[in-house]
Amino acid sequence: MQYRRFGRTGLPMPVFSCGGMRYQFSWQDVPAWQISQESQDNLEATIKTALAAGINHIETARGYGTSELQLGRIFPQFPRDEIIIQTKVSPKENAADFRRDVEKSLKLLKLDYIDLLGLHGINTPELLHQSIRPGGCLDEARKLQAQGKIRFIGFSTHGDTNTIVKTIETDQFDYVNLHWYYILQDNWAAIEAAKKHDVGVFIISPSDKGGQLYNPPAKLVELCKPLSPMVFNDLFCLSHSQVHTLSIGAAKPADFDEHLKTLPLLDQAAEVLPPILHRLEQEAINCLGEEWVKTWRVGLPTYHDTPGNINIIAILWLRNLVLAYDMLDFAKARYNLLGNGGHWFPGQNAGHLDQLNLKDCLKNSPHADKIPYLLADAHRLLAGEARQRLSSS
Repeated sequence: MQYRRFGRTGLPMPVFSCGGMRYQFSWQDVPAWQISQESQDNLEATIKTALAAGINHIETARGYGTSELQLGRIFPQFPRDEIIIQTKVSPKENAADFRRDVEKSLKLLKLDYIDLLGLHGINTPELLHQSIRPGGCLDEARKLQAQGKIRFIGFSTHGDTNTIVKTIETDQFDYVNLHWYYILQDNWAAIEAAKKHDVGVFIISPSDKGGQLYNPPAKLVELCKPLSPMVFNDLFCLSHSQVHTLSIGAAKPADFDEHLKTLPLLDQAAEVLPPILHRLEQEAINCLGEEWVKTWRVGLPTYHDTPGNINIIAILWLRNLVLAYDMLDFAKARYNLLGNGGHWFPGQNAGHLDQLNLKDCLKNSPHADKIPYLLADAHRLLAGEARQRLSSS
């Protein structure tokens, strides 16, 4: 395992972290006696496999159902100073409710202190204000920190780049959990802001939200050779020193195996990556046209500024991935979350396009005339059964 300084925390963070949202028994809190022994045995085997590989950062959340409870059954087996524990708690309008949730997490995890507490889901300016206002959740977290129950305070986010940058620029947070990977590099400005403020950078779900790379389409496999798409994406992310750790959302012990193949390649990224990057970029140009690839984002409105709150940017991005890389399953999963994802994946799909006039909101796009047709084509390709976020299931 290799380790990187996790921003101002100074923690030696493994370049892979063990995320805790896929090996738990239930997405809802249930009594301990309902948790099957099979589920608990699998979780414990997964944690022991992670630690044996040097992955000593275990990340979970109050919103991950039985994850904290099940982890609390195994944590007492390990020297406390040899593991880094992160949990995340959603901001609340009433800061006392937030504090109760943090204290519940401590109790379930059977810990005297949490190394890293994340405010879970600062996705909008409103949630940022709610979190950092006087007497808000951050103030409660600071009180717990003063009591020795929390070492460092960060935040996780699925928000837009501007919101993430503004949150980092408050200089109130020690680290950030955010999305950034090859197929979606929008948040690079936030990563640069994190470096400026010496904030640790944890990449959320690079294999799932990064393209369901545990089940990649054959075309993507071919384009990424000699690496697997998963190893390529890991190497792409970690080739940037501003990135400190990638989450492996392991559901079972074997889920670490492919990721660990990245480690011997970290010193060779400058030689290994360029040919793959060139093939991927060239294939996108071949399939979509060079002008479109270079300019499709220009002048597009946010979903806030679009009739019907259609998330034009997300829809066209997903269509691009399907046409360039055959990433149909991934695109369908994300597309059908629109309208059901709340502030975690905001905006609507193009299902009601025929009832809307997009002319004014597209006036700054060089592709204004054709975008309505492309949105309709995306809906034809991707529409299906509505999806829910995992934690809503």
